[in-house]
Amino acid sequence: MKVKFIHKVLLFVMGYLLIVGCTNVEQVKEKTSKIKIMYNWSESSFYMQYGDMFAMKYPNIEVEVVSSQELRLNTGTEDYYTAMNKFIEKEQPDVLILDNSSYEGLASRGMLLEIDPLIQRDNYDTQGIYSAVLDILKEKGTGKLYGLSPNFETSAVYYNVDLFNKYGIELPHDGMSWQEIMDLARLFPTDGGEENRIYGFSIGNSPLSVSHLAAFIFAETQGLKPLNKSAMKVTMDTKPWKHLFQIALDAKKSGALYEPSVGSLGGSIVSSPFFMGRVAITTGGPYLLQQMKEAQKTVENLNPFQMGIVAGPVDPKEREMTRDVSLREITSISVSSTNSDAAWEFVKYINGEEFAKAKARLVNGTLLSRTGFVKEINGVSLDAFYKLKPILSDVSGSGGIPTSLYEIMDREINLVEENKKSLDEAIKSIQKEGQVALDKEVKEAELNKDGVE
Repeated sequence: MKVKFIHKVLLFVMGYLLIVGCTNVEQVKEKTSKIKIMYNWSESSFYMQYGDMFAMKYPNIEVEVVSSQELRLNTGTEDYYTAMNKFIEKEQPDVLILDNSSYEGLASRGMLLEIDPLIQRDNYDTQGIYSAVLDILKEKGTGKLYGLSPNFETSAVYYNVDLFNKYGIELPHDGMSWQEIMDLARLFPTDGGEENRIYGFSIGNSPLSVSHLAAFIFAETQGLKPLNKSAMKVTMDTKPWKHLFQIALDAKKSGALYEPSVGSLGGSIVSSPFFMGRVAITTGGPYLLQQMKEAQKTVENLNPFQMGIVAGPVDPKEREMTRDVSLREITSISVSSTNSDAAWEFVKYINGEEFAKAKARLVNGTLLSRTGFVKEINGVSLDAFYKLKPILSDVSGSGGIPTSLYEIMDREINLVEENKKSLDEAIKSIQKEGQVALDKEVKEAELNKDGVE
């Protein structure tokens, strides 16, 4: 009898909580309310991206947008977060739309509302959300969810199937490293003039230095950092760094890389050798598919070709994982919001199936976190963008590194290309002079700080 009584009590409590939860949601839909939303771009951009659709669904919830884009444009990385905290204290937004680092920082300081209880209360479906996005959000929130992101950014390896078939070269596959990609690129012919020859590889339509290729592109994939920020020490005199520089040097020397001449139309679709069918391999996000679609409509004499996409590039030590996943539009609720129920309705809607279905018709540089709504663009499957899992401890960029270090890097690697230095000598110079430049910058920053205080 006692067991039956306890069971009845539990059923009553669960039923009561469910009724209360449903009642809260229905009350929000009927009650007139107002929420303030912090957005890191312009107000017009917000309404174009989110606001107009939300207003149609929830006409009873008035939205006020406070743009924080001036903070990003007018402050450095460290000053930005201080300025953002002051901005939040002043404006008291209910909803905050954040990038990776802002989300992590605000969550760690207890400024964001945990939404796991709200998800459970409303039985909100998160099963249809790309697991990598949820994994990143939980990792940045030390195991808890403090927001959801309707989209994410990543890249993949694109290739011209027709060129590979023409020259009898094996097609790229998922999980290739930069070394393997460059090895493939070098198999294509290098004869002919700049305007009509075939290239093995390109990234964009702008000139690309060896040091940029190694330090910004190859190194990001493998998680190599030019310096240890906590110790403020340059960390480039290592075998992994030498290996990446060597890959870039070999690729450039082979003639496989597309290097447009200075003054060429870098932003023009017509100037893109990949779209024109003259480059075998490139990398980029889904925006390349949309650009290709537009090119086929607008460019005369464009020869169509079969395009393929595979997941990558990857760190050879982590073939099924990637560091290249970014969340720039995380929707979170302020822990001090006085209208958290209405704020939660906004977060739910923007990250829900109805919104994803509507956005599936509009393709930009991001991918929907809700899976199954956009499966292909222009006949090309998007599966490659969803295959790799994020390396959670290292979803970050190379921001905050002194410009002087990259200037030293460019100078020294140029000397290697001119056969005036060995790669070993250049790396030692980068390490030594880079540390001097870093120490100087740290000292100047401390003096400026003392001067302000």
